[in-house]
Amino acid sequence: MTAVADPIATLEMINRSAAFNRWAGFELIAAEPGKISLRMPWKAEVGQYSGFLHAGLIGAMIDTACGFAAAGLVGRVMASHFSVNCLSPAVGSAFVAEARVVRAGRRQIFTSAELFALQDDGQRKLVATGETILMVAEAPAAETGLPARP
Repeated sequence: MTAVADPIATLEMINRSAAFNRWAGFELIAAEPGKISLRMPWKAEVGQYSGFLHAGLIGAMIDTACGFAAAGLVGRVMASHFSVNCLSPAVGSAFVAEARVVRAGRRQIFTSAELFALQDDGQRKLVATGETILMVAEAPAAETGLPARP
């Protein structure tokens, strides 16, 4: 397991470099090794037919927040499994996913997250929870000098 020298700068760089995260409007609002808060504003493109946040975006926020929590602690990771529990319709002016590392082993990192809908009156409503199992990922061949895998 590799410690991350500057987890906040690393996570901000990763977030800016991901086209999907830029499209969705994901914003890092708090970070420390093993813990993260990620915000996304509401926009019509992320809604489903009833006007709620689409479950795909709920999953994306939970997956991304869990991945960032793990990456801030151990470096490059990839999800091997994640699950999402939708607790109530996700309606709000913005959404915040808060994730933390539950346990970091040499090969697997277990994380959990909660997703909150922010209301216009400043209240937060818990709308989903999730858990992710991530694997420590190898650096790409360009970074290691080794040939790429077929």
